[in-house]
Amino acid sequence: MKKLYPNAEAALEGLLFDGMTICAGGFGLCGIPERLIDAIRDAGTKDLTIASNNAGIDGEGLGKLLRTRQVKKMISSYVGENKEFERQYLSGELEVEFCPQGTLAERCRAGGAGIPGFYTKTGVGTLVAEGKEVKVFDGEEYILERGIRSDLSIIKGWKADESGNLIFRKTARNFNQPMATAGRICVAEVEEVVPVGALDHDAIHLPGIYVKRLIVGAPYDKKIEFRTTRPRPEAQQA
Repeated sequence: MKKLYPNAEAALEGLLFDGMTICAGGFGLCGIPERLIDAIRDAGTKDLTIASNNAGIDGEGLGKLLRTRQVKKMISSYVGENKEFERQYLSGELEVEFCPQGTLAERCRAGGAGIPGFYTKTGVGTLVAEGKEVKVFDGEEYILERGIRSDLSIIKGWKADESGNLIFRKTARNFNQPMATAGRICVAEVEEVVPVGALDHDAIHLPGIYVKRLIVGAPYDKKIEFRTTRPRPEAQQA
């Protein structure tokens, strides 16, 4: 099965429809599927429900889809530096389901493993627990969280072989891996594709069975979510 496509538009052909649910990998601006997000924006697909740790920043990452009003609902753990995300939520334009970070990762992992729900102590006694089933185990309360399944997963990897076996790099591994398994179909963009057998088998983070379509998105510009600087020592002395 040929998995490598020439570009993001070709890789997403026939997969997008209004009202769909998408699991998107990435952590802040690290490890986000930039080319696939751009292709979804250009396709104009709307009323999207997106499960992602956050929504990028204003005008970057998933923030591009917020700016074009293509997102109906976000399932996220963090608003972060995205002022448009915050504005749309507070004004009632965007539905947001806040979810603790670890719980969100586990909900996606569980969905990908065929587990419809699980109990966790995280969020007990807080707003997170409102409306959720509570069960007592060994004298302590736990809340039921549902696994997440999506119509499509879009992820960003570092290196893959032609059959879709994939390696993530550092922080990019946080959410890309569970998001990949939660989708009924997963499309990945990577920085480099190598021949089958070129990757160390023990170093593969995501088996190719999960990746149905693949593109090379490089080159990328390294973007910084929140830049903090201080004057040089010589400038302070002057």
